[in-house]
Amino acid sequence: MNARILVAEDDAKQAELLRVYLTHEGYSVSIVHDGRTALEALRRDAPDLLVLDVMMPRVDGLDVCRVLRRESDLPVLMVTARCTEDDLLLGLDLGADDYMSKPYSPRELTARVRTLLRRARPAEGRKAPAEPALVVGGLRIDPARHQVWCDGVLVECTPGEFRLLAALADRPGQVFSREQILGRLHGTGGYFTVRTVDTHVMNLRRKIEDDPARPTRLLTVYGVGYVLSDEA
Repeated sequence: MNARILVAEDDAKQAELLRVYLTHEGYSVSIVHDGRTALEALRRDAPDLLVLDVMMPRVDGLDVCRVLRRESDLPVLMVTARCTEDDLLLGLDLGADDYMSKPYSPRELTARVRTLLRRARPAEGRKAPAEPALVVGGLRIDPARHQVWCDGVLVECTPGEFRLLAALADRPGQVFSREQILGRLHGTGGYFTVRTVDTHVMNLRRKIEDDPARPTRLLTVYGVGYVLSDEA
């Protein structure tokens, strides 16, 4: 079945351009022009992916993403005219899976949509094998349910935070450079930097450490990168 994509974009011409490109790829596309209608459509129609503009009337895209992440792990591709690194990091911190600055190439956006959909579901006709949970000390990372448990307490993580923690938990005790972690998080997407990794680590420490200022689980190896301690 073709993927269903919701485009939340207040610029009507830009939205129609995206409809043309995405429909040409075989996707079913719906368009809304404000954040409140976007939330209503997400809950009513349950699309497979959201293309989300940040600057929208009624409810802006950042608030849409914030609300959505409390309810769903739906892939989100955020687009915006704001192009500073702080804007990027804020979008990722709120749970966006990818981020593009305007003006952007519709062809590149379509390629990124394909990538996000591949990550989100197995190839058509095949059922992905269930991945076993990763247990490191008091942490339990469950890829099948996209859940993190810390000392028996469920921890809410953004998709980026989850992928980073799962990558480290797959090799506890192994030090990863920021560049290696970036490759696991976002491939070679040019909008992501080592600061993205640092932001995810900082946010994870608030969630899984007793004292984020003195971490005992997610450790920094100065001059190298990060490691998830394999000591119970």
